[in-house]
Amino acid sequence: MAGSVAAGAQAGARPLTAFTTLTFDCYGTLIDWESGIVDALRPLVARSGRPATRDRVLETFGRHESPQQQATPTALYPDILRAVYDRIAAEWATPADAAEREAFGASVPEWPAFPDSREALRYLGQHYALVILSNIDRRTFASSQARLGVDFDHVFTAEDIGSYKPDTRNFDHMIAHLGAAGIPRDAILHTAESLYHDHVPANTVGLASAWIHRRHGLEGSGATHVPAVVPRYDFHFKSLADMVAAHRLASVGGDSAPR
Repeated sequence: MAGSVAAGAQAGARPLTAFTTLTFDCYGTLIDWESGIVDALRPLVARSGRPATRDRVLETFGRHESPQQQATPTALYPDILRAVYDRIAAEWATPADAAEREAFGASVPEWPAFPDSREALRYLGQHYALVILSNIDRRTFASSQARLGVDFDHVFTAEDIGSYKPDTRNFDHMIAHLGAAGIPRDAILHTAESLYHDHVPANTVGLASAWIHRRHGLEGSGATHVPAVVPRYDFHFKSLADMVAAHRLASVGGDSAPR
């Protein structure tokens, strides 16, 4: 169990400087997928006539996305989004609109990066190998990578693996390929927002992890499921900027927890 929710390192964690490789979730951690989802669903929300708060829209999306991924694990992510659109429209008893459906399926390139992602990745890339493990397809990820403005050392997508997180196959695939590239499991710090998609399976496969708690101060779990168990994590930061500050401090021999 994680215990404290204070920012920084959990008791007994290795220092940030002990790792050589950061493996990132992208959507929710580097890219503000919740803002992207809400914006792309506005036409359907408006036509539904339902008073829908941002968090209600996100909760509805999250309730449909993961089951759709499990049902069609080899589908590309734009097709997952199209199917999720149909499921939400049906739940809201609102006729699906073909143009809206296509726009939602193609919306990921418009999802914004978090304000701190680009500069944080530039800094962290000076100290770590940077890796992506994402529930996305290669073509769509390329547009998000352009927003982030960095080159990743390795990119592993659901398209490559044929399944979606939280399936541990995705993590096993990444660990095996990084191992073949000379990066052992204990050199990896998995860095992600979603407890459900990332930290629970990271625990299962024995990866250290850093929780980038983008939703701090908000109720609920947004666009992700609530995990059945509370996972352990080694670090807890409210943003990537906080992680950078902690690394700077650890690099000069200080505590890795920002004050």
